[in-house]
Amino acid sequence: MKNHHYKIKIEWTGNEGKGTLNYKSFNRNHKIIADGKYGEINGSSDPSFLGDKTRYNPEDLFLSSLSSCHMLWYLHLCSVNKIIVTEYLDNATGIMEEIDNGNSKFTEVTLNPKVKITDGSMIEKANELHEEANKMCFIANSCNFKIRHNPNTTVE
Repeated sequence: MKNHHYKIKIEWTGNEGKGTLNYKSFNRNHKIIADGKYGEINGSSDPSFLGDKTRYNPEDLFLSSLSSCHMLWYLHLCSVNKIIVTEYLDNATGIMEEIDNGNSKFTEVTLNPKVKITDGSMIEKANELHEEANKMCFIANSCNFKIRHNPNTTVE
C-alpha cells in the first residue's frame, strides 16, 4: 500500500476586533494556502452562515474537488482507451441537507460533463467511462452518497 500525504494551511482573516465574542462579531473570511503552489484561495462560509458570497466556501470546494477528480480520471481513461477529448466542461450541482441540530451533509451530487471527442463511433464508450472514472476517483470513494452522472458527449 502506498500513502500520499498532503498539507494545507488555513489562515482565518475574519477577526474584526472582537474575535469570536458572539456569532455575529466576526466574519468567516480565510485564506487557503499550500506551500509551493501559486497564489491562494480566498474562502469564507456560505452566505447562509454569514459568509462572504464573493469567496469560495467549503461546499463550493467540495463540489469542485469531486468534479475535478472525476474529470482527471475520465481524461486519463479516455487517453488509455484511445478516445481523443478536445473539450470538457462540467456544470456540477449538489444538495446539502441541513439537519435540525445544525449538522449538515451532502446528500446528492450530479456531474453534468459536456465532452467533445473527435470520433463519433466512440461516443458510447466515452459515456461508459464516466462510471469507471467514478470508481477511480478517491473523493467519490470517500463519499457516503451516490454521485450521479449526466454526460453529454458530442463530436467536434
